[in-house]
Amino acid sequence: MNYRYRTSSISFGGPLTPVVRNIILTCVAVYVIQLVAGNPISRYFSLIPALVIHEFYFWQFFTYMFLHDRGGIFHLLFNMLSLFMFGCELERYWGRRRFFQYYCLTGIGAGLCVFFIPSNYLTSTLGASGAIYGVLLAYGLTFPDRILYMYMLFPLQAKYFVMIIGGIAFLTALSSSNTGISNAAHLGGMAFGYVYLKTIKGKKPRTHAGSSLVSRVKDAYFHWKLRRARKKFAVYLNKKERQRDKNETIH
Repeated sequence: MNYRYRTSSISFGGPLTPVVRNIILTCVAVYVIQLVAGNPISRYFSLIPALVIHEFYFWQFFTYMFLHDRGGIFHLLFNMLSLFMFGCELERYWGRRRFFQYYCLTGIGAGLCVFFIPSNYLTSTLGASGAIYGVLLAYGLTFPDRILYMYMLFPLQAKYFVMIIGGIAFLTALSSSNTGISNAAHLGGMAFGYVYLKTIKGKKPRTHAGSSLVSRVKDAYFHWKLRRARKKFAVYLNKKERQRDKNETIH
């Protein structure tokens, strides 16, 4: 399957798709639970490498991407708006299952990148940003010529937009300043997304087992009809040949 689809039109997400809607609803619901329950939720479900190593909290690689900073609702709003703007079109183009698999893969991959950085040993990482950056990368590769407005002001093609945000995340990750933003997660989401897209590029989509069985039955029936037609034609030719020989003998 060729995931590269060229178009230069302008898009803003379009109708809300099922998987994107469910992710947004889940993140909002979890955020409300965080406000009510407080720190225990973050301790058990955000990504803390020390707890993964010593307490075997392996589920944190998945659950952390549905939590957000309780002190800043804009973190949640920005991620969900980005998911809506770029995820809906990808889901419509890929289908629900593949989009959700990709979203989870990039989120977990981003968590792994955070996990293997020693300075994050006791740090609590939470948020959908790693998966969102993976979605941004996929959007830029799938719709490279789509026009986006950076900071709502500057029009540029999606492929250049992805390059810019990736470069910003990389340069920020190299700096020693602690901004409270996990740029390792951002880069990890994009890196895992890129490997995934390059891996599936050119592969034919899997055919459903039922569809494959129906196709085989149809093919078998077609070949049976073809063999039957050939036999009838051969019998007809033999009959005409005998009739011609008989006529020649009479004359």
